[in-house]
Amino acid sequence: MTTLPLVPTADLYDEHGAGLDSCDTQLHQYGGRRVFRGIATTIRVHDDNILVKEAVAEPGAGRVLVVDGGGSCHSALLGDNMAVTAAANGWEGIIIHGSVRDVAALRQVDLGIKAVGSNPRRSGKARTGLRDVPVSFGGATFSPGDEVVSDDDGVVVLPATRG
Repeated sequence: MTTLPLVPTADLYDEHGAGLDSCDTQLHQYGGRRVFRGIATTIRVHDDNILVKEAVAEPGAGRVLVVDGGGSCHSALLGDNMAVTAAANGWEGIIIHGSVRDVAALRQVDLGIKAVGSNPRRSGKARTGLRDVPVSFGGATFSPGDEVVSDDDGVVVLPATRG
């Protein structure tokens, strides 16, 4: 679990204002943890989840995995097995600009999971995409090392340069 204080996103936005990115994509809560916070690790993919699978198999150390799937709901980038792996490896949460699957099972996993939607279709396995690059969606830019906070109000990004 994270040692960072879980300050509500609305309070963080009131404190930092325009210096804080707020994601306006209406992401749905899927995981068993509704509030989470951590340092961002990023992935950019399109209908291919191999990089996501590799990331969640690593020690999470309280980080948040931010996956820009281009908003595609054509296939799921995360399912229950990968979510269980992420939770067991110490990830705080996963934010997906794309789809998940195994929705009922995801609710039982002690992990923050937000995504655009769900689709039972499996993703491709071509190992395409990029890791540890800035990703942008919903008017917010997530760079590796930024701090990400998520709760029922939404997702905000505190740039690493804030200190």
